[in-house]
Amino acid sequence: MNTPWMKWTTGTAIVVAGLLSLPWNGRGQNAGPMDPSLFPNGTCKNCHTSAGPPKADYSKPECAECHSVPEEGRPSPAADPPAPRGGHGKPGQDVSPITNTMIKIPAGVFILGDNGRPASEGAGDPDEMPAHTFYLDTYLIDKYEVTNAQYKAFVDATSHRAPKHWQPSRAGEGSSMTYPPEKANHPVVYVDWFDANAYCHWAGQRLPTEEEWEKAARGTDGRDFPWGNTFDAKRANTPQYWLAQNKDGDTMPVGSFENGKSPYGLYDMAGNVYEWTANWYKAYPRNPEPNAHYGEKNKIVRGGSWYDCLSYGCGLSSPSYNRSRFDPEIRNKGFGFRCAKSS
Repeated sequence: MNTPWMKWTTGTAIVVAGLLSLPWNGRGQNAGPMDPSLFPNGTCKNCHTSAGPPKADYSKPECAECHSVPEEGRPSPAADPPAPRGGHGKPGQDVSPITNTMIKIPAGVFILGDNGRPASEGAGDPDEMPAHTFYLDTYLIDKYEVTNAQYKAFVDATSHRAPKHWQPSRAGEGSSMTYPPEKANHPVVYVDWFDANAYCHWAGQRLPTEEEWEKAARGTDGRDFPWGNTFDAKRANTPQYWLAQNKDGDTMPVGSFENGKSPYGLYDMAGNVYEWTANWYKAYPRNPEPNAHYGEKNKIVRGGSWYDCLSYGCGLSSPSYNRSRFDPEIRNKGFGFRCAKSS
């Protein structure tokens, strides 16, 4: 597979070659043992004790970075993604918080799901199928993902637990814990479904259903991405965006990609962080494929993230119809949320 994205270091090329030679299981999860010494990033202890079998599910983000199937179409490191607009700040520098607003999504039908992905987007999963029309009443949904600054107001007001990576606050900052000051406008992460649900109810709102989320992301014309039908690494904070720059990824300020907005004007619907929804993970109507994970045990997350590593081997996770499921108690650096409200 002689594609431009393989122009990495020799060590990385060895990793890719090793991955491609191993069997795969289910959602692109590698079923064979791996040698952690092959990986220079030091994260393999999250999945492996030695060269033996894994100690964790490869579908978890902690393991997914190494266990995914590369596909053709990744951008070259020579690509030059545009610099996102303001709100970054330097480490330790205070950033003025933005104000979130809600967008009204009009009542009507839209296309939910897909009938099979284009080859350029990877295999996907049967849980995305079939494409079918779905009616929604008018509702409101956040323009941006909930930010650290917004979440801190909730923590200060309710004494709810803070995300585990927050640090002790400076004197006079309310809650004893806070986010890095330069990340005021980054999406809050390390929040599980219950944290997200509690915040939305505190704000007089609720988590969106996955149907509401998908309509807000893709509009009514059945497009694959918020901006159209062709993936573009310059339009969202995805693993491909960082790969194009040969840099380690991270969250970015909400609204960084002006040309990645959805038809209704929502930002970051194809990356930055996966977003919790209200739904349990269940099959679509007329989907005959069995799935042991269906039922009221996993919640749906939508939208892909900066860290999802190509949907764990199943192709791009940034398409608006992509569905992923996780235990509602999971907290990690790639999961956040936005809120919705009935009109």
